[in-house]
Amino acid sequence: MIAILDYGSGNLRSAQRAFERSGSEVVVTSDRDVALNAAGLVVPGVGAFSACMRGLVAIGGDQIVRDRIKAKRPTLGICVGMQILFRDGDEHVTSELHKGVGIWQESITKLAAPILPHMGWNTVSVTDNSQLFKGITDQAFYFVHSYAAKSPVGVAQGWTTHGEKFLSAVEDGAIFATQFHPEKSGDAGLELIKNWVEML
Repeated sequence: MIAILDYGSGNLRSAQRAFERSGSEVVVTSDRDVALNAAGLVVPGVGAFSACMRGLVAIGGDQIVRDRIKAKRPTLGICVGMQILFRDGDEHVTSELHKGVGIWQESITKLAAPILPHMGWNTVSVTDNSQLFKGITDQAFYFVHSYAAKSPVGVAQGWTTHGEKFLSAVEDGAIFATQFHPEKSGDAGLELIKNWVEML
């Protein structure tokens, strides 16, 4: 079973439909035990970094993610659901940086681009050892964001350029993340979801 974490952020129903197309049983939940014990957990995210973190912490989702990683249970962060896995972010910061879950010790910062948000289709250049992108070549994915990670983390990465080069996918043991929305990325996104599900 795949659990999509409901913490008040993300396109939950479109994500549910996309993951169901992999043939898996999918539930949308904020229940700790269900989220912790599912074969795969999806952490979506739409909006500002700080708002997503508040929602995540309110249901104990930050600790669920940490506990799943400790137990080597696959977890996939999408869009801001990827960003909050990092140490901190500077979106709407007035004094100190907004703290994230802290899986990766890098910061999320604003893209240096002439047009923001980065909205629409763009390509992803991946490292040779990627499992998420297995069999996916010359495809574009759908992005909506103004902030991103810019330093490599994990064992495999995807990179995209909008104004500057940024990290658009990460694979690191049991944890995976995409800055783009696979559930909105047509056949290429569905193929990526299928690749992830096959690793569960």
